[in-house]
Parts: sequence; structure tokens; C-alpha cells
Amino acid sequence: MTARWITPLLFSLLFCSTPTHADPFQSAVDAYNAGNKQEAFLLFKSLAEQGNASAQYNLGFMYANGDGVPEDDKEAVAWFRKAAEQGDATAQSNLGAMYSNGDGVPEDDKEAVAWFRKAVEQGDAMAQYNLGFMYDNGNGVPEDDKEAVAWYRKAAEQGNANAQSNLGVMYDNGNGVPEDDREAVAWFRKAAEQGNANAQSNLALMYDDGDGVPEDDVLAYLWWNMAGANGNEIAAKNRAILSKQMTPAQIERAQDLSRKCFAQNYKNCGM
Repeated sequence: MTARWITPLLFSLLFCSTPTHADPFQSAVDAYNAGNKQEAFLLFKSLAEQGNASAQYNLGFMYANGDGVPEDDKEAVAWFRKAAEQGDATAQSNLGAMYSNGDGVPEDDKEAVAWFRKAVEQGDAMAQYNLGFMYDNGNGVPEDDKEAVAWYRKAAEQGNANAQSNLGVMYDNGNGVPEDDREAVAWFRKAAEQGNANAQSNLALMYDDGDGVPEDDVLAYLWWNMAGANGNEIAAKNRAILSKQMTPAQIERAQDLSRKCFAQNYKNCGM
């Protein structure tokens, strides 16, 4: 089977610290959450200029995503770097991703790996995933499937859905681990239940082919239906192809299950 990979991603959440006293940082977070992005930006910027690492990270996030300010990768890098140099693990991971993708800095996989390593020393799951990806693809380090599996597993066990999906791929293909379709299905399912579209598509493929699970067109349709709803175009095409091989009763059943699956936030699907 052909399973899809996921590229390294920026961690897409703002910090919410626990202040020890009346804290302007919390005011900035509250303003951001209320949709007052300009006010939040000004508060974060004031704090960042005073050396607050969480505010520096959040400024980097806002610049990287064009969230409340014009998108500006160089500014994002500058603020991520300030926070990263203070030991902020999420900023270290995001700075690594900027180097990996060549966003705001010249692309430099070795520098990306160096920042990912700093973040994984603090247990950052996104950095663990990204470091696994670097080993998986031989970017900045020699290609090493066993190392890739080790880092994917660390992130997957922390609940990182991208890592769970890629760990499933490693088991499905027998890369870095003995081939084990049942184990692949188990990891695809964990990620699929978090709404990961690639894992949902891969789980559908397993049902379509009968790998690690009994072959089941209805459940294959269900998971391609979920993945398609989450933007996976290949899944939508596969669902259309599969539907031509199914009876009207099977399609009706699959759509009934899909409706329940979607309503249950992808939990206990097909039961």
C-alpha cells in the first residue's frame, strides 16, 4: 500500500502560563482569545522586549502565521530565536522547523536538527516528531529508520497524531521495525481518532486491502469519508472509486456510520 507522509509543522498553539501575580501576560492571552489581536500583539511585544520568553514565542507565532500582524517569516525567526535561546522548548522546535523549511532563514537541515535536539532534551513532542522525520528522510542526519521509529514512538506515546500516523507507516512498510499490519492499524486508529486526515486515509486503505483487519468496504468508505471531509483529496477520490464497487445498501450503511463517527468526534467509529 502507499501511505502518505506529513511534513514538519509549526506547533500551532499559544502559551497560556500560570501567573504568580497580576500578570500582563495573561491580559495579552485573554485579549488574543477574545479576538483582540492587535491589543494582544502590543501587550506581547512590550513583554517580549522585556525578555519574557513566552511572549517572545507568541510574537513569533503571530508573525509566522500572519495572525494579527502581516505574515513575516524573518520577524518570526527573530522572536523564536530569542525565546529558544532562553530555553523555551516550543520555540526551539519551531525555530528548527523554520530552518528545515527555509522560512525566514536559508534552509539548513543540520541547524534544524540542532534545534530539534535541544527541544527533545526537554521532552517536546513536536520536536521528537520532527527529529524522527529528519532521520526518516535523511535530512541533516544520515537516513536511519530505527532512529526515526524511536523518535516517532516517543512523540506518539505523548499523543502526537502526526507521529502516530507515521509510526503506523513504519510498521506497515517494515521500516525500522518488523512489518506488522496489526500494529500499523493500531497506530493509524489512534491518530485517526484525533482527526488526522492522513491516518484516516491510511486506516481506510488497511480496511480496503484487508491488511491487519478483515477486509471491509463499508469501513474503508467510512474512513475515506472522514479523511475527505478533513481535506484529504486522495481519500475523496478513493471513496468515489470504492463506491462504484458497493451496493446501495452498503453505501447507505457506510454513510450512516460516517454520520455517527463525525458526531462522536471520530471515536468508536464503525461500532
